Amino acid sequence: MKRFALLLAVFCLNPLAVFAADSLLPQNFAGWEKSKTAKQGDNPALVDPAFPAVLKEYGFHDFESAEYTRGERHITIKAARFANVTGAYGAFTVYRTAEMQREEIGAGAASANARILFYRSNVLVDASLDKVTAMSASDLRELAKDLPVAHGNDATLPNLPGYLPKERAVLGTSHYVIGPEALALVHAPITSDQVNYQKYGPDAEVMLSDYKDQAQRSTMVIVRYPTREIAAERLKNFEATMQNLPGFISKRSESMVILMTGDLPMSEEKALVGSVNFDATVSWTEATSVTPRNNVGNLIVAAFGLIGILLVIGVVFGVVFGGARVLVQRYLPGRFHKGDEGDFTSLDLR
Repeated sequence: MKRFALLLAVFCLNPLAVFAADSLLPQNFAGWEKSKTAKQGDNPALVDPAFPAVLKEYGFHDFESAEYTRGERHITIKAARFANVTGAYGAFTVYRTAEMQREEIGAGAASANARILFYRSNVLVDASLDKVTAMSASDLRELAKDLPVAHGNDATLPNLPGYLPKERAVLGTSHYVIGPEALALVHAPITSDQVNYQKYGPDAEVMLSDYKDQAQRSTMVIVRYPTREIAAERLKNFEATMQNLPGFISKRSESMVILMTGDLPMSEEKALVGSVNFDATVSWTEATSVTPRNNVGNLIVAAFGLIGILLVIGVVFGVVFGGARVLVQRYLPGRFHKGDEGDFTSLDLR
């Protein structure tokens, strides 16, 4: 009994612990059958021996890798689960390279020859195919549907990527970063000290992408901090430490610092940076008008409507029963009701 109580307490304190015992990958999909589970656990070094710290930054939780077969063919699938969708999306942008082709699988996908990388919800999948066929993408879309999904706040994607301009963006070069290890891995033009991850940690979100015009190329970096005061202070630091970089320009928009450096003409860089502006999303939980449920007038109208319906029902039943009695008396007199003349008692009191 004590063991059960302890186990229940662990699950309540850490809901993801429940998932650790579950299989990330389905037993079969699109005719593919799982032949064996090669590895399963919560050690990020078994997923990426070179950069396990990157996975930790994105909230890595557990993984499973398995081999699937269909006839003579086989696929090796490696799936990593993160604490939320932000982690899976961020890891996807880091491991995706500019050479990969965009695919329509899950929430985002990219491929390079026989390797396909995609994510759905808080799960990142790396698939290695023995050969690519016309149905490979379709098969993996079926796999994506069978993956577990996050719920609540954990299922919300970050909105910072939406601030990056799409015009002249180089496909596959956008990266979402929330830690120093990933920032170094994507070769960003800024350092973790400039971002000050030591102080702000994952609250300092970084989004970067390359932009090009023919042979000229520049990199835009957007750093969002918890407050605009912090952003103003960090902007001064960026300008002091990056002013000698080629084509460097910067600005602040509320809590975001926008930086750009590279070979693009200054006019084009200014146009791109100028198009990035903070747009606050305001949600109002108070009712701004009287709802139908709380409108007294609607209640009164409904009450009179109900009274009208009851009156109509009463009239209908009265006509039916009254008409039936009249017909019975007319066509079957005295059969169901005797006349009351003989039962009348009269008193002569004169």
